[in-house]
Amino acid sequence: MNVEITPSTVSGRAKAPPSKSYTHRAVLAAGYADGALVHDPLDSADIRATRRAVEAFGGDVTETDGTLDVVGFDGRPEVPDDVIDCGNSGTTTRLVTATAALADGITVLTGDASLRSRPHGPLLDAIGQLGGSARSTRGNGQAPLVIEGPVSGGTVSIPGDVSSQFISALLFAGAVTDEGIDIELETELKSSPYVDITTELMAAYGVDAERTDTGFSVAGGQSYAPAGGEYSVPGDFSSMSYLLAMGAVAGEDAVEVQGAQPSAQGDSAIVGILEDMGAAIDWDQDGGVITVERSDLAGTTVDVGDTPDLLPTIATLGAIADGDTRIENCEHVRYKETDRVSAMAEELGKMGAAVTEEHDVLTIHGGETDLSGATVDGCDDHRIIMSLAVAGLVADGQTTVTGAEHVDVSFPDFFDVLAGLGGGVQQV
Repeated sequence: MNVEITPSTVSGRAKAPPSKSYTHRAVLAAGYADGALVHDPLDSADIRATRRAVEAFGGDVTETDGTLDVVGFDGRPEVPDDVIDCGNSGTTTRLVTATAALADGITVLTGDASLRSRPHGPLLDAIGQLGGSARSTRGNGQAPLVIEGPVSGGTVSIPGDVSSQFISALLFAGAVTDEGIDIELETELKSSPYVDITTELMAAYGVDAERTDTGFSVAGGQSYAPAGGEYSVPGDFSSMSYLLAMGAVAGEDAVEVQGAQPSAQGDSAIVGILEDMGAAIDWDQDGGVITVERSDLAGTTVDVGDTPDLLPTIATLGAIADGDTRIENCEHVRYKETDRVSAMAEELGKMGAAVTEEHDVLTIHGGETDLSGATVDGCDDHRIIMSLAVAGLVADGQTTVTGAEHVDVSFPDFFDVLAGLGGGVQQV
């Protein structure tokens, strides 16, 4: 599916979709438990992959009126009857790789072409350190992955600058091992707020994990059980970033975004980034509402070491702002659904943006940029697609974004929401 975006203004009220990061973790934690009701979950392709994995390990997930009723495997995953297809979901793959290491037998994980290009080597090595067997069928650290357990816990040494999801996976699984798991970080942890999300959610399920001087530690012999057997998913700040960006660049009147309750999500940094760029933005944290209006934006410098998913949004804002926007510490953003650093440089370039791409820095020269409509490649990446759609609202002429159906990964009704705010969007 392709979409055409025409220059237009937006205004009105929209609700952020539920958090993808929290939904993944809430469903998996319910799987580790006897079970739980997960309220307000995101329904997307990635989340369905995690649901399939929980069922493959012996659980069951039923949806009724927007609530997931999860029957768990109580910390003792079964050996799956078949290969687990994780689709395009790297989060699913990494989190359940550690789950697979608890099973007394062999689990095989795979996914689509994009997922099979992403790195998992450090997590596979960590499982080996715990006494399990974990390998890539092609010997390159990429899926398909073959995992054999069970592991009973121990100490692992792992780099922190490849994916924070490796750390989250080990913490989730470590709580139900006999010995627990101590994680020693070999390098600085990137995307650390995502581990904060993990430990916050584990605490909501009654499980303790903690930071140490050298990394993280989780005691074994714990049980997952949320208070009252229920958990409610908060709104997603990664997805919210596109709505806020729309308001800042094309808001004829205020755009009001609901569902913005404070949480451990690092991507709530988008509010401060927009403030730094000069946006008229206000966050009522008690009410969970953010309002933003079209403003004259100025370039800024942003370190995305902890907020990699914001890079496409910031790049688009930089192309519209006056002056340079410098996005630093972004090497790890190259290992997502696509190389998002190069993808944003190339696709914004097609629209007339002046961009300088370095290995760990992306600079958008807004003062040298006049965006024009063009046909741009969404790169089968939901975040690239939504960011380019925002750019299309203010480009001169029509913008066509290809592969737009991939917003299903995190924000399935994105284009309906955009149209509801008055944006000119048409499926072609």
